[in-house]
Amino acid sequence: MALSRAGCRRALWCLGPGPGPGLSRARGPLEPRPARGAPRSPRFCLSTKAGSRSVLAALASKVKRINGRYERFLERTFPRFYVLYATFTKGIQALFLEVKEIRKIKSKMSRQRLSVQQLPYREMERLRQFRRDVIKAIPIGVIAIPPFANFLVIVLMYFFPRQLLIRYFWTPSQQVEFLDAYDAIRRDSYPDVVESLALAARSLPEPQLQKRLQELCAEVQRGSQPCVAELYAVRSLFSGSPLGLNKLQVSHVRALSRVLFLTPHLPAFFLRHRLRSHVLEIRHLDRAMLRLGLGQLSEEELKAACYLRGLNSTHLGASECRAWLEQWLGLSCKLQASEASLLANSMVLLSLNYIRAKE
Repeated sequence: MALSRAGCRRALWCLGPGPGPGLSRARGPLEPRPARGAPRSPRFCLSTKAGSRSVLAALASKVKRINGRYERFLERTFPRFYVLYATFTKGIQALFLEVKEIRKIKSKMSRQRLSVQQLPYREMERLRQFRRDVIKAIPIGVIAIPPFANFLVIVLMYFFPRQLLIRYFWTPSQQVEFLDAYDAIRRDSYPDVVESLALAARSLPEPQLQKRLQELCAEVQRGSQPCVAELYAVRSLFSGSPLGLNKLQVSHVRALSRVLFLTPHLPAFFLRHRLRSHVLEIRHLDRAMLRLGLGQLSEEELKAACYLRGLNSTHLGASECRAWLEQWLGLSCKLQASEASLLANSMVLLSLNYIRAKE
């Protein structure tokens, strides 16, 4: 009788409800043990991710507050150093964003099999400017290669920011100052370009066009501003000898190279090749700009476009830049690639006396 009662109690225990929330049932001899490293439940994973995100967000917020206090301390205590610090920080951010945009453009070109000339204006201009920035940064990168040369690089960048730093690391006042300095350097060669044109005009075979070009050069030398129709009327002279890019005198080519910020200290063959490639690049940019429309460009873009084409636009307004670009596009978009020499010389002829004629 006692054995039967014990058997009933054992049966009821086995058929009864499972263990409570605080108890764990003993694992049977045939019940498999969970494997080590087995994935946890989704609820546990989600809670872990949410917790890590909240920790990262709190850490980022704390770093931002500390950085803000540090910047306010610098601004109050060392205002001149703060300007350099803020410029450097913003420059790094802008450069990082620019590299991302360049990668997107390159990926788009590779995916769609596009050439540079098929890109929209802004993307084409961004690639051109980034390439020039990289070329300018190469010397400082070479100097920084040897060990412990970083201190020398910092000193050089502090004392020679115009020559060594790219535009992202210029302060607003430095941008105006440095652009004026570069323009003063290239404007020294403007009279040489006009004089070379006048000398080459003497050997032209057609008397009528020879006289027209000589009068045009004389007007520019007297301080007048030529109109686009006058330049377009003599375009045929610039596709052959002696005014074609491949036929210009070396002194003339060197002067035009300085106008486009190209080094003039190269053999004549390389000078002509580089000058032609840069002028044709501007011609492609002009066509892309015309497709976009001048009304779509910001004031900064208008000024940069004028400056690239020979006009110092740092002290001009958006309307003045737009008016000058309308004249420029009216000539550039009508010229053929064989008439690139006229486009190069027009960078001087249309900009030398523009501000004086406007006044």
